[in-house]
Amino acid sequence: MNLLIFGATGGTGRQLVAQALDAGHHVTAFARTPAKLAITHPRLRTVQGDVLDYEAVLAAMPGHEAVLSALGAPATQKGAVRSVGTRHILQAMEASQVSRFICLTTLGMGDSRAALPFSYKYFIVPLFLRQAFADSEVQESYIQRSPLAWTIARPATLTDGVRTGTYRHGFPASASGLKIKISRADVADFMLGQLQEPTYLRQAASLSY
Repeated sequence: MNLLIFGATGGTGRQLVAQALDAGHHVTAFARTPAKLAITHPRLRTVQGDVLDYEAVLAAMPGHEAVLSALGAPATQKGAVRSVGTRHILQAMEASQVSRFICLTTLGMGDSRAALPFSYKYFIVPLFLRQAFADSEVQESYIQRSPLAWTIARPATLTDGVRTGTYRHGFPASASGLKIKISRADVADFMLGQLQEPTYLRQAASLSY
């Protein structure tokens, strides 16, 4: 498939690019600083641009069959990269008639909040992640109102561990025994697996070990 990946130079984004290429896909990596990707491949094309610039997003969209987003920002950074960037992606997809969208957010959004440990709900999120979670809530609201064929991936705390292919997904908020962590490599594995998988079409799936 011809894939367009946003947030390609972040930890999960780099995993998406590398795994997509390994799987035989043609990849366009959209990034403000493409050189940070540090991957070269005959089936990889990089596009320099800012996701906050709608015209740049729109210009990159034609010719792709699916879009994956791993947009993120430092927890302390003010702004709305996730929500505004995602709104631009959705608008450009509709304008270009690209329908499949797979987007990274975080465990704790919507009905997955109950899966967070006590310390996350009442200490870590309110004190350190309030801005990021607020932006992700708006981001998800845009996606869920979209007519596109979307899937949201809500991973637990991200690690730099290896790709195992063995993790829990789509578990209920009442699930027990969760480790509340998952490697970026396994998150990328899940997201790419949704390209041909209808189970979570127009749904959000929680991810954890």
